[in-house]
Amino acid sequence: MANLTGFKSDNKGLFIQKDSQANVKYGMDFTDYLNTGDALSSAVVTIDTISGDSAPLALPTDAATDVAIVGKIVTVRLNGGTNGNIYNVRIKIVTSQGDSDARHFRVVVGDRQA
Repeated sequence: MANLTGFKSDNKGLFIQKDSQANVKYGMDFTDYLNTGDALSSAVVTIDTISGDSAPLALPTDAATDVAIVGKIVTVRLNGGTNGNIYNVRIKIVTSQGDSDARHFRVVVGDRQA
């Protein structure tokens, strides 16, 4: 399994617990998925929408500034979200050797206590 920042795992897969007021950067490490000598060339993040959601989970500004490749890690800054909602996030990567892959995780939004 890749090294992950802020992620937990359950029987449904990876997830993040996020406060609706948080504007936080998360990182997903693709090192274990890359062939020797390969590197990340691009990353695209999509967030599933929830019908009627008045404060959806989103990239705070836009993909050009909120999604970054740092070595073999894709960082994603997430903002907002409605308490009680669970959002599905997908990171699709393309490598310098022409491979493509995707990883999915959930973001569980709710008030977080200290």
